[in-house]
Amino acid sequence: MVNTWGYSTINFFAPMTRYASAGGGPLAASRELKQMVKALHKAGIEVILDVVYNHTNEADDANPYVTSFRGIDNKVYYMLDPKNNSQLLNFSGCGNTLNCNHPVVMELVLDSLRHWVTEYHIDGFRFDLASVLCRGPDGSPLDAPPLIREIAKDSVLSRCKIIAEPWDCGGLYLVGRFPNWDRWAEWNGKYRDDLRRFIKGDPGMKGVLATRVSGSADLYQVNQRKPHHGVNFIIAHDGFTLCDLVSYNLKHNDANGEGGRDGCNDNFSWNCGVEGETNDSNVLALRSRQMKNFHVALMISQGTPMMLMGDEYGHTRYGNNNSYGHDTCINNFQWGQLAERRYGHFRFFSEMIKFRQNHPILKRDRFLSKNDVTWHEDCWDNLESKFLAFTIHDHNSGGDIYLAFNAHDYSVDAVIPPAPQHKHWNRVVDTNLESPNDIAPEGVPLTGSGYRIAPFSSILLKASP
Repeated sequence: MVNTWGYSTINFFAPMTRYASAGGGPLAASRELKQMVKALHKAGIEVILDVVYNHTNEADDANPYVTSFRGIDNKVYYMLDPKNNSQLLNFSGCGNTLNCNHPVVMELVLDSLRHWVTEYHIDGFRFDLASVLCRGPDGSPLDAPPLIREIAKDSVLSRCKIIAEPWDCGGLYLVGRFPNWDRWAEWNGKYRDDLRRFIKGDPGMKGVLATRVSGSADLYQVNQRKPHHGVNFIIAHDGFTLCDLVSYNLKHNDANGEGGRDGCNDNFSWNCGVEGETNDSNVLALRSRQMKNFHVALMISQGTPMMLMGDEYGHTRYGNNNSYGHDTCINNFQWGQLAERRYGHFRFFSEMIKFRQNHPILKRDRFLSKNDVTWHEDCWDNLESKFLAFTIHDHNSGGDIYLAFNAHDYSVDAVIPPAPQHKHWNRVVDTNLESPNDIAPEGVPLTGSGYRIAPFSSILLKASP
């Protein structure tokens, strides 16, 4: 077990030395990070830095590890419990909590962020357990946290993307309610949970699926916020990979050395009939369908989509949903597996991303109105219904997009609505089909007014001349 993810921070101004190639040390780590950012910018790719200002490596009172702030001024840099002999408060799950809204600590955090922008040309930040940054010195939630406001208003940080993970380990869940000054974006944890539950076939999820793929207006249509302020995701670095989400009902974290006590227990996962590795062709086919269903839903949703590296080839951590300490194949990118799956699983994921990029109606800068989408649905209140179909309208060129998701364990015969005038429907996606027929970027002409949608599958049609 090693600090692979780098979440055990000592210095908020330096890249971790072990990330340097060939054990090159701190100067090499700094130089190589700058070279990486420059190369990514040249390729048109922005760099968002994951920052952990909610705790440090100095542990808790039972096992203190004094390397920095605890030896300088413990009561300034950390939240303490005045009712319990000034013991460290733990809203981070890591033994201590940085006192971010103290003026001295706030200055440290702001100077650190500016340093990454000016010295390394970082384009934005994702704030780990950002709800910690919304707490006062005694841990109580603040309606207008000074640090959050200063980050939103700071002149150096004004061009940066700022993204909150809007919860912490103390139960401060701020999805849709994170103080934002119309600048902060959020990881949409409700999107993750609701999409997982619908795709695996939980009852009563159809209505909320419609809300989530439409941009979660119930959460973000406030003041000047836009759909892009909601970061949609199924998978993140912590938790199951996409492959494991459809392969395991339970976490398997024994390798972490904590007796399986670590990691989230509420994963909303489904193993498709067998726990873990299997050679059963029917189970493997269902898992493949489910991974494609998740990806289709993510790519057609209004808002900002986020994927986990490795899901494009089906990376597995063998059920470990808290792999922070493994510098092995559990975390390392498997280039060989990517090569093996380049023309199947990877191709589908790649083409679906391109489809989103090429169709602006899937990434509007405003929330959908009733004229933008037609829901082909008349039984919203039927909790047992696990089928949803809708058409997203293109008011400019008539290039409407029809989508249907079937989470039943039986086929559904869908009635396809007429295409716009002078158009006809082309099938672009049917996740039930084998590669390369599962996605046809140019489209396959649809005949007739019906389509049989297989169990646990989804289709995408596009209206074309």
